[in-house]
Amino acid sequence: MKAVILAAGEGSRMRPLTFTRPKVMLPIAGKPILEHLLLEVSAAGITEFILVVGYRDEQVRSYFADGAKWGLKISYCQQNRQLGTAHALKQLEDQLQAEFLVMNGDILAKSADIAALVASAKTTLGVFEASDPSRLGVLETDGRHVKRIHEKFANPPTNLANAGLYLFTPPIFKAIDDTPLSPRGEYEITSSIQLLIDRGLAVGYHPLTYWQDVSYPWDLLDLNASMLKSLGPHMCGTVEENVVIKGAVEIGEGSLIRSGVYIEGPVIIGKNCDIGPNCYIRPSTSIGDNCRVGASVEIKNSIIMDNTKIPHLNYVGDSVIGQNCNLGAGTKLANLRFDGADISAGGVNTRRRKLGAVLGDGVEIGINVSLNPGVLVGSGSRIGPGAVVSGLIEPNSYIG
Repeated sequence: MKAVILAAGEGSRMRPLTFTRPKVMLPIAGKPILEHLLLEVSAAGITEFILVVGYRDEQVRSYFADGAKWGLKISYCQQNRQLGTAHALKQLEDQLQAEFLVMNGDILAKSADIAALVASAKTTLGVFEASDPSRLGVLETDGRHVKRIHEKFANPPTNLANAGLYLFTPPIFKAIDDTPLSPRGEYEITSSIQLLIDRGLAVGYHPLTYWQDVSYPWDLLDLNASMLKSLGPHMCGTVEENVVIKGAVEIGEGSLIRSGVYIEGPVIIGKNCDIGPNCYIRPSTSIGDNCRVGASVEIKNSIIMDNTKIPHLNYVGDSVIGQNCNLGAGTKLANLRFDGADISAGGVNTRRRKLGAVLGDGVEIGINVSLNPGVLVGSGSRIGPGAVVSGLIEPNSYIG
């Protein structure tokens, strides 16, 4: 059986992180979202994949190549115009002559659920019960079969949500041929499935025991913390004397942990990092490769991407920092409003009391800068010494 993973989109709600990378390549617990998904699908017994790529596809192709590193066979389909899931699958009709699995590339599911879905003999949708289904497609069911699929609206009739995980049989392609353009200007696979149902074909559903998606940058923090809970200790770098390590901590090859560093797991530190001396790394933190974390720095519940430097007297709380960033001495990323209210970011209420900043790639920050909770800083921006920053900063801006 083949698995098709839809990985062509940018993920505009994930800006500023997706100005320079596709959403599926955002890291969680030291791996891209797409890699986590591939590993779960392969654990369910599927080893042949087609990745539908588009936006900044070179990053996906370069990282995963032909899949041999993971014992998989990976090929690619280019979708230059984002015309919907049904449009993407239509391009693959000649390659999908038997049952096949389809999933969105920005979701996380477990291998046991995927294996159970694959065991079905008919078109089947993965579903889950959503506490707030208003932003999701929902299903009406009749016994063990799907009766109707409703797209997103304010008062959905059920809370049984479409998980974006499907088992299809070849008749789906006839329905795709007859699928009209949606009001959003796309050929929606849910419309194709509804055509199958209306024509009398039985469409089943399988409740998933685990499902997560990633819509906004702060969602990365929750998933990162959740995944790190299963981390086991793994030390490949050099740890000097007088370092305190508590809990599960993974340290990559070539990394140096200097004297006086205090690390509370779960924490991942990538390859060739230079950490310390005398800094504090708190739980649920993931640090990428080739990073520098220096003296008197405290990092808590954050994701730090590759080649970023946080070298002197910095505080980073509940933040996501892109690649190739540099924080000047004394820069602080605050994560709690003074009044304790929920934090908004980019005009969206995050429903979080604690959230720091989200920095795109290549952000340069001068000394003694204060970033208020919920700041979004676009890629390539520069923030001058002593600035106090709030709100949304567009890419390549200069804040004096």
